[in-house]
Amino acid sequence: INMCKRLIPLLTSLSLALSPAVVMAAKSDFKKDIEVFSESQFLDGKNKKSILIDNVQVTQGSLSIKADRVEVEAGGGKGKEIFIATGKPAVYSQTLDDGRVVEARAFEIRYEVANRTISLAGDAELNQNTSVVKGETIVYDMEKEQLKATGDGSGSEDGRVRTVFSLEDIEAVRDESKASDSTDDQQDDDNE
Repeated sequence: INMCKRLIPLLTSLSLALSPAVVMAAKSDFKKDIEVFSESQFLDGKNKKSILIDNVQVTQGSLSIKADRVEVEAGGGKGKEIFIATGKPAVYSQTLDDGRVVEARAFEIRYEVANRTISLAGDAELNQNTSVVKGETIVYDMEKEQLKATGDGSGSEDGRVRTVFSLEDIEAVRDESKASDSTDDQQDDDNE
């Protein structure tokens, strides 16, 4: 129990340290144009929808979504597009401003440009550094810096949300905390 009590501040620090980094990358990426590549495309100008098939890639700065099929809904106007990527799995990645990479995969990835959200559905998994969140769905709101993951509702071990914080990350936070504490102690000694 004491070990768990000691890990709670470390895990909290770790999750708080990781969240703002995603937002920093998103802000610089969102200032860039969105490009879409595919083997074939169908455009319905009247209904403002496009369907892109085979070897599809959506990019915006370092943000990348790769899928078998992407449907683009542009009825809301410029800057309000919704990209719905499907695959086995569809894959999302983004390089953060500090060089770290966030990766995610799911059967469906929904990117809402105006809301700055990535929604993963169907065997969803999000990897940041060596921390992993798995669930049936994961929604990340980059503006609010919030992540919500849900299981499949079955209540079974496999159907629940699972988060793994790697020992490597926990030790890095612990080392930073110790270094900060020793610096604070040294400054206190200097002030006496």
